[in-house]
Amino acid sequence: MNSSLIQLLVLAGIAVFLILRLKNVLGTREGFEQQPLPKPQARERSGPDFEVIEGGPDLDIVDHVDEDSDAAKALASMKRVEPSFNVTDFLGGARSAYEMIVMGYEKGELSDIQPFLAEDIYESFVDGIAVREDQGLTVESTFIGVRELKLMDATFDDATQEAELTIRFVAELTSVVRNAEGEIVDGDPKEIKRQKDTWAFARDMGSDDPNWLLVSTDA
Repeated sequence: MNSSLIQLLVLAGIAVFLILRLKNVLGTREGFEQQPLPKPQARERSGPDFEVIEGGPDLDIVDHVDEDSDAAKALASMKRVEPSFNVTDFLGGARSAYEMIVMGYEKGELSDIQPFLAEDIYESFVDGIAVREDQGLTVESTFIGVRELKLMDATFDDATQEAELTIRFVAELTSVVRNAEGEIVDGDPKEIKRQKDTWAFARDMGSDDPNWLLVSTDA
């Protein structure tokens, strides 16, 4: 056997030995295997644990009045009689009703707003408009918007189930009064005035009539 053949057999033996050692270290893999991703470390909680407490305060009430106030108790009584009643929705409706009633009176057009007025309030509006007409005066107004609205008080009569909510409005509008000749006798069409009103709306809870009536105005 010549020296070249001996060298070749030695090299082949070394190669087989290295392959077996490498296989033992790495194991056997078939196809493509994705390297396992490191597991994320759990984050330490830095804040307190929050628990949902059942039977807590009604946010629809305490967002508008103090939790332990008589007004809050009255609102809760309203909801017991009429579960669908929602204070926040009521205030949104009151905002729209305020603009409609103010502009109806300013323009002397009461037919659309009469269903939302108590009888004595409607009569007072009729008298006010009649006085203007007798003097030959007309009002031109532009309603800009309600800037502030706050629920001031709420009462509920358990015997009659009548609810009453008092709301403070702060609105902005322009208004001028013209005489029979069309001349401006009061106001400025370019001047924005801030108007403040405290109104009370009432309704029998649980009744089929969904309309709240304006029962009191105290500018």
